[in-house]
Amino acid sequence: MSRTVVHLLRHGEVHNPEGVLYGRLPDYHLSELGLVMADRAAEALAGRDVALVWSSPMERAQETAGPVAAIHDVPIGLDDRLLEATNVFEGQRVSVGDGVLRQPRTWVHLRNPMKPSWGEPYRDVAARMASVIENARVLAEGHEAVLVSHQLPIWISRLSLEGRRLAHNPAKRQCNLASLTSLVYDGHRLDAVLYTEPSADLMGQSTKGVGA
Repeated sequence: MSRTVVHLLRHGEVHNPEGVLYGRLPDYHLSELGLVMADRAAEALAGRDVALVWSSPMERAQETAGPVAAIHDVPIGLDDRLLEATNVFEGQRVSVGDGVLRQPRTWVHLRNPMKPSWGEPYRDVAARMASVIENARVLAEGHEAVLVSHQLPIWISRLSLEGRRLAHNPAKRQCNLASLTSLVYDGHRLDAVLYTEPSADLMGQSTKGVGA
């Protein structure tokens, strides 16, 4: 059986001085630190047999994909299935204490965190991510693929692939900025899920902000 690896790469830090949940809003780009993180990810993948690089259409994802694609001399394919999940709080501050969540009119959107009621259902995110991952696995069979996406879709994919509940505490996601969640396949069978952080030493410099 052939060995194929599909790397789910989260984008780097975003310039977000307003601290809003930017979600699918346009014109949110990598910060200077985020660009360094993108280079770190490319360096971590430099010795790999990467045959395919796809990205979410969001600017921050494309900018993270750029160095990876350049090192391996492959084009960047854009795929809507890698997009961030929709969220009714997009464009607003959601930090504890001073955000939109303090307003009673918004509480209706918090009624079912298991779904979640504030945005795209987890099962829908899992389905579209499973579809793009499988397409990448087939096309890159015997080689490696890099899919650049966002924290929530990547984490939901991992939960789904590992047979865990999709409802979760967002604070406990293992998916830091510019991290790699690597899916190792033996033929069509998922053999292992590996997690690495090429920018782990840079996290202390990051404001992290809000978004995905």
